[in-house]
Amino acid sequence: MGKEKDTFLNNNGKRILFTVFAFVLLYLVSYIIDPYASYWQNFFTRGWREVLEECLISTVFCFLISESSIRIGSELNKRISWTQYAGRRLIVETGLNLVTVLLINLIVNQLCSYISSEDTSVISPEISIEQTRGMLQWIMVSIMIAFMIMGINTGNYLIVNWKNEAIRSAELNQVAMEAELQSLKLQIDPHFVFNNLSVLSELILEDQQLGYEYAENFSRIYRYLLVNSKKDLISLDDELKFLNSYMFLIEHRVGEGVHFDIAVNTELRNLHMPPLTLQLLVENALKHNKTSKKDPLKIRLYNNDKQELIVENSFLPIEKPLDSSGIGIRNIIRRYNLLSVQEPRIVQDDASFKVILSLIKV
Repeated sequence: MGKEKDTFLNNNGKRILFTVFAFVLLYLVSYIIDPYASYWQNFFTRGWREVLEECLISTVFCFLISESSIRIGSELNKRISWTQYAGRRLIVETGLNLVTVLLINLIVNQLCSYISSEDTSVISPEISIEQTRGMLQWIMVSIMIAFMIMGINTGNYLIVNWKNEAIRSAELNQVAMEAELQSLKLQIDPHFVFNNLSVLSELILEDQQLGYEYAENFSRIYRYLLVNSKKDLISLDDELKFLNSYMFLIEHRVGEGVHFDIAVNTELRNLHMPPLTLQLLVENALKHNKTSKKDPLKIRLYNNDKQELIVENSFLPIEKPLDSSGIGIRNIIRRYNLLSVQEPRIVQDDASFKVILSLIKV
């Protein structure tokens, strides 16, 4: 609510500023173009009521010019992007401003003629050269004002977009670095390396073929972390392939203490998501839940009919919870926000913990 109020105030402030700017410019440019016109010579000799009436009409006129330019720019921002279609946007916005200014001039001139005429049913067709010149000058100055406001609006729009994009890029780089640090942490985690090497050595003694497969999956995990941790998006298919290697290690290390169940429709595998998302969620489930043969931890991955992926694990909290910063899930949520996608939804009850992820079309 606070943000909406600030925007409202800022927009009103911009309208007032543009109206004042247009009012000053209207008289200043008109004077510079023809300072010796009879209009300026008689400007201060008129009655205050006539001057006040003219100032009021000029203010309304300037407000209409500035407001129409602001509205045209605002509506076109939603339809024709400056960054993608600069030429088309320039032609359309210039044309719309020109037509609008001419219409406003026509309406205001008719209104002024109607007010100044003694007989409102008859408007004299006789227009002096001085009046014609003044009318043309008025139109040219109003067109100039509209184009200047259009230029200011365009510059403001591009600067704000550039600033927002720079902030977004910086934040995206930051969360990408956090994800990379998480992957590096996994790579150099002595427990992770020691546990997997211990399992590998045991498997080699028991079954050389199984030991070979374990080593292959171990190397795939490191290769994936090195190649993909810096990317913004990766296909669900690649992420699931990586998860298969990760699951292979977990199943042979934990044994029957964890069960995986993956049921994802084939047509969704070409959609995308931030890399390492699934690994972080599985790691989170293993970190905070018990894994025992008697009551194994169940981890399921499946999709719904809204092109969303659900990562669900049974809720078996360990007796002494480990200290956790929650950086894994926070990192996933922030990356989804920066990618302008609906952020992950977390659903927890006494039996399960679910994270619902939107899959992204590229």
